[in-house]
Amino acid sequence: MSDKNSITSDLTEVNNLLRKNIIKEKTISNLYTYIFKKNGKQLRARLSLIASSLDRRQGKKRFKLAAIIELLHNATLVHDDVVDESPTRRGVKSVNNIWTNAHGVLIGDYIYSKAFMLMVELGNSKILEELSNATNDISKGELIQLDAIANTNISLSKLEDISYFKTGRLFEASAKCGALLSNSKKTYINNISACAKNLGIVFQIKDDLLDYEGKEDALGKPAFQDIKEGKVTYPFYFAYQNANHHDKKILDTMLGNKKISHSKVSNLIEKLDGIKDTQNLALKYINKCKNFADKLDNDIQQEMLKLLDSAINRIK
Repeated sequence: MSDKNSITSDLTEVNNLLRKNIIKEKTISNLYTYIFKKNGKQLRARLSLIASSLDRRQGKKRFKLAAIIELLHNATLVHDDVVDESPTRRGVKSVNNIWTNAHGVLIGDYIYSKAFMLMVELGNSKILEELSNATNDISKGELIQLDAIANTNISLSKLEDISYFKTGRLFEASAKCGALLSNSKKTYINNISACAKNLGIVFQIKDDLLDYEGKEDALGKPAFQDIKEGKVTYPFYFAYQNANHHDKKILDTMLGNKKISHSKVSNLIEKLDGIKDTQNLALKYINKCKNFADKLDNDIQQEMLKLLDSAINRIK
């Protein structure tokens, strides 16, 4: 892809479109501006733009689709912060921290509805169906994750379901909708969707690993938040599976304990191969992602592999 037609330059158009959707009502305007003043990684929007780049004649529709996906993603983030009572997001105070939980829920709903209004404008029933199903699955993932709170009996397959629904699903939908917009062949739609799905799961596994690294300045959010909230994620799961009776009792006392020693948690999870086994699981999905990327045309393949590399090596 030439510099002139690069995904980065496409993203500029997407962000311009997002900012045009600010309305004059002061409270909504303040909240909306605050949420979208930092762009984040915009991986899902990038996926949509990459997948739809086979047919650049779609022009503004490509930007509108990527903006829709970015709106959906940010709505889920705002709602997540309310559920998790998270004080920060992307290194700054979260909406629910500056305003209230009610503001967080309602502005999240507002952004969701704005996304669906733009979907109707797009006028593509297949895309509307896919994104409707995806948002439903994301909510399903959040509800399933509630079963992972303080649940040391949770299965690995259930944790993988959570990773797919919470993160992989919107990655998958972003790529699939981009491919649908470009009226691509079924094989291309299937391959880029599967590549993106596995990329999303890698991204979520890396998220779980980063939480246990404890580098709050880099993360832009509190470290060891998952274990403090009682969430069983991959590092804890694998450590618990590998633990003897004595270590399991220690891990039980750490789960849901907001005053735990970060160094003690880190050392114990590391000792019990929680980090190593999680990295091995990530490798499984990295290889799946690469296998599907290999089936794509060279330009698209390279863009997807760049996103995979960024997901693997990110520090936040």
